[in-house]
Amino acid sequence: MSQATQDSVREDGVIASVSGPVVTARGLDARMNDVVYVGDEGLMGEVIEIEGDLTTIQVYEETSGVGPGEPVESTGEPLTVDLGPGMMDAIYDGVQRPLDVLESKMDSAFLDRGVDAPGIDLDEKWEFEPTVSEGDEVAPGDVVGSVPETVTIEHKVMVPPDFEGGEVVAVEEGEFSVTETVVELDNGEEITMHQEWPVRQARPAAEKKTPREPLVSGQRILDGLFPIAKGGTAAIPGPFGSGKTVTQHQLAKWADADIVVYVGCGERGNEMTEVIEDFPELDDPKTGNPLMARTCLIANTSNMPVAARESCIYTGITIAEYYRDMGYDVALMADSTSRWAEAMREISSRLEEMPGEEGYPAYLAARLSEFYERAGYFTTVNGEEGSVSVIGAVSPPGGDFSEPVTQNTLRIVKTFWALDADLAERRHFPAINWNESYSLYQEQLDPWFVENVEDDWADERQWAVDVLDEENELQEIVQLVGKDALPEDQQLTLEIARYLREAYLQQNAFHPTDTYCSPEKTYGILTAIHTFNDEAFKALEAGVPVEEIQAIEAAPRLNRIGVQEDWEAYIEDLKAEITEQLRELY
Repeated sequence: MSQATQDSVREDGVIASVSGPVVTARGLDARMNDVVYVGDEGLMGEVIEIEGDLTTIQVYEETSGVGPGEPVESTGEPLTVDLGPGMMDAIYDGVQRPLDVLESKMDSAFLDRGVDAPGIDLDEKWEFEPTVSEGDEVAPGDVVGSVPETVTIEHKVMVPPDFEGGEVVAVEEGEFSVTETVVELDNGEEITMHQEWPVRQARPAAEKKTPREPLVSGQRILDGLFPIAKGGTAAIPGPFGSGKTVTQHQLAKWADADIVVYVGCGERGNEMTEVIEDFPELDDPKTGNPLMARTCLIANTSNMPVAARESCIYTGITIAEYYRDMGYDVALMADSTSRWAEAMREISSRLEEMPGEEGYPAYLAARLSEFYERAGYFTTVNGEEGSVSVIGAVSPPGGDFSEPVTQNTLRIVKTFWALDADLAERRHFPAINWNESYSLYQEQLDPWFVENVEDDWADERQWAVDVLDEENELQEIVQLVGKDALPEDQQLTLEIARYLREAYLQQNAFHPTDTYCSPEKTYGILTAIHTFNDEAFKALEAGVPVEEIQAIEAAPRLNRIGVQEDWEAYIEDLKAEITEQLRELY
């Protein structure tokens, strides 16, 4: 965050009017997006409009009691985030103020106005190990050393992108704070472990590439039917209570990203509390280390100031890009972008801008695009390969997917996981509607699944999709004439589809084993159901009544594969048992 010093702050304006989080000032020497301090308490804000001598500011804190005539101070700098070791296992508000530091400052669970703190501890010592020597040439973005940030993450110290670079003339090794110089260049540039970067400006990269590797989530319906790529974008729209937050939590827990940035944007405080309580107790399936060791939380709950909600998304994506530049795969969870859009709508209405559809600002689509386009699989300026995957929850009022935020998001993202209130009411979780959801990454990710799982991955997936599509068509007939009126082969198709829904698509997020399902296990469950399908239709063709096929003892065991730890042996035994029992019937 822009930490203004006494020298950089200029008291050169006064408040003219106050309207909620929007304050206008006269006589302020500032530029667009400059950070300013408003009123006697020094409330942090950002310049969003300049018209002649009148400057409009969105204030990131509650403005009760602030009145005309109070001073406004400009820093002359845009809103930035502090980047450096110490961001993992940290919890920030929307403008990167560390909440644990603020709590200790005030000795209270509630934040006072005007309290400030740097995003990372500027005094903590870190063990710096250089990777360059005197005489080496370095360019912007090059790695000059590393720091063990957590047990999981090695923090790479880089030449800031806005430096010129040059020849290394001095290198230090040992324990240093983030503000102390560790590498000095011949042009006088001094490299520290601390960088600042404007949140609204994307960090530079050498090339944006087509993603070819999936972000494995451990959720069967996502990995098996609607995968997202590392560096991809996804949206999870759904009505209240349909499971958006639990799905986001599952992705944050189990996705095979190196770093997770979780942005709670305008959501309920108890949901962030759940993350804070659960994550330290859970182990990363890749490393066995605590999940918090690779996680950064940005908590901007529904009772926090609305303007800070607008900035928290940018804060999160900038932190994600910083770790991407080190060569890490980063997953950013934004819960929810609807609250972010509502914050923009409130600010826009107070500015008396011409409203667009449903009162949202006319630039809603542009802002959403600006955010999601910062995701991608990149070759960084230092030659590393890293990615930022963005998964945004959308909370359409009443579950109406035709509203502007959902529709504008769908134009941008390539994976769509549609949550369904009817499925949630039937306790089918994750409540992702397989008839409405889609992924545009399937074809480019299939080679990875073929190479790393099985050759017929795509064929098995297509078989499952075809069965579910046929079930959807048959359900319309069933509602009219009943299931018993269908031919036996169609009755059997409905039975196979039921096992696909219950054994494959359903998953228990709160079961210690079923909460995470590897791609191999996902494929194994599907092949077990496919085996039942093939053997059942052979029995039907041999004249066995469909009731007898449905009544075999082995079939219900399909629903228990997900909770088996030794699932490979269980599946092999189950396949043999299903085959044996069905063939005994004819």
